Amino acid sequence: MEDREQLLTPRSEEARLNGLCRWSAHTQGLQAKVVEDFRRRLKYFFMNPCEKYKARGRKPWKLMLQILKIAIITVQLVSFGLSNEMMVTFKDENLMTFRHLFLKGYKDHRVGSYALYTKDDVYDHIYYIINTYTNLQNLTVGNLAYEMVDGEYTALSVCQEFYRNSSIDPGNETFDINPHIEKGIKVKTLVFCARLVRAPPANVCFVCQCRLLSVSVNLTLKTINLQTVRHHELPDCYDFHIMITFDNRAHSGKIKVDVKNDVRIYECRDWNVEGTSDENDYLLLSFDSVVILACFASLILCTRSVVNGIQLQFEFNTFFHAYYNKIVSWSDRMEFVNGWYILIIVSDTLTIAGSALKIGIQTKYLTNYDVCSILLGTATMLVWVGVIRYLGFFKKYNILILTLRAAFPNVIRFCCCAAMIYLGYCFCGWIVLGPHHDKFRTLDKVTECLFSLINGDDMYATFLKMRDNSYMVWLFSRLYLYSFISLFIYMVLSLFIALITDTYETIKHHQQEKVPVSQLQAFIAECRDQPESGRYQTDEDSASCCVSPCCCFG
Repeated sequence: MEDREQLLTPRSEEARLNGLCRWSAHTQGLQAKVVEDFRRRLKYFFMNPCEKYKARGRKPWKLMLQILKIAIITVQLVSFGLSNEMMVTFKDENLMTFRHLFLKGYKDHRVGSYALYTKDDVYDHIYYIINTYTNLQNLTVGNLAYEMVDGEYTALSVCQEFYRNSSIDPGNETFDINPHIEKGIKVKTLVFCARLVRAPPANVCFVCQCRLLSVSVNLTLKTINLQTVRHHELPDCYDFHIMITFDNRAHSGKIKVDVKNDVRIYECRDWNVEGTSDENDYLLLSFDSVVILACFASLILCTRSVVNGIQLQFEFNTFFHAYYNKIVSWSDRMEFVNGWYILIIVSDTLTIAGSALKIGIQTKYLTNYDVCSILLGTATMLVWVGVIRYLGFFKKYNILILTLRAAFPNVIRFCCCAAMIYLGYCFCGWIVLGPHHDKFRTLDKVTECLFSLINGDDMYATFLKMRDNSYMVWLFSRLYLYSFISLFIYMVLSLFIALITDTYETIKHHQQEKVPVSQLQAFIAECRDQPESGRYQTDEDSASCCVSPCCCFG
């Protein structure tokens, strides 16, 4: 009996061990299959549309939609650009017309330098503006007309701004001033801010020139932009709110004169163009609606792809922690967030908003040409930049994208450091050279001038302008300009170029040696299955349990 028990015990133990070995081998085989399936799933995720089509036969709808989008958005931008160009040209030419009509003796080459220096000139120009306004229909060759409100012509108005009280005696070096600004006229002066239509006043007087800040003449004129008829577009009606300003705020004896206009565009009330109809407007509105629908579909598809990438990123992080007990770096995790899709989403959003504004402009409910131009222009730029993504499917073109992506963090850090030196030179040049040089007069001019110097523009003119100043300022300007140019051209720019060149050489070396540059790429590179192998056909639900405890730990 004891012998039998001794014989049975080893046999039972042997059977148990054999069962454990078979179970362990089965579990290891299952885990190896899960790892391989998940690796294949990752490789499929990072394939380009052509490879995905070969792997599973999925048609590249996003690719075809993006190509269609490039075409229709470009056509839309060209159409809007031509219309916008006519509007801007019409506004600029009318502004030039107003300057020639209302500024006495105005010449085109005197733009920005028109000024008066005597009282008689100021009064003479005020009278000239009023007389021109009252006789406008007999003077202008354009289709200008007065504005009418409730059956009456809108009057021209002349207003002045002045200090409430002031007493200035430069001879005795004394002054007494109340800096509170008032509009209108002081007591004992003639009527000001008066409404004038057909005849100028017999006499117009200003407050004392020591108190006077500015005089503005305001008037409104109406016109119609007829040049759009030649381009099969309905003409728009324009209201030009013109303000002619005599600026005496500097109290330097020089009164600067400027003409500004605020434009309101709207649909004409009654129109008739022979041989035309509303068909062109309906076609444009339909085309804009197609652009909005295409961008909305692209927005949904790209958003879905971004969400899928984020979900797969979490699965990969959990998988690596469960199987290899390693933490995935942020650079590897960001590989799942496709920056091109983010670019397309931003572009689609801007295009939808810009197209909606364009529809509002075409229907004359809105006149925000500038906002619409910014939205559509930026969207089209991003769309064409996104074409680089499809060129990146070819290895010879892909090196540009890889270099830009790899060099971007180092470039940003380098620019932050260089910006500190640049701002230091900007503030120094502004405060020291500003009183002696036009290019350093304001802080924004300083930044533009120094940036131009970095690129080698207008160097000699900048040096030459400082020769007429005092010796101390001249000597400082030389030290300032020579040190800035030497530092930024010979050192900062050279280091900047070297930074990008070094990144390019590194990427080129990795491509030639075919060395994976990240943990994620090394993991995917172990999958040798080609897109044409057919191994990706049944991969839809594989690896779905790879992060569950039963699959990971048996």
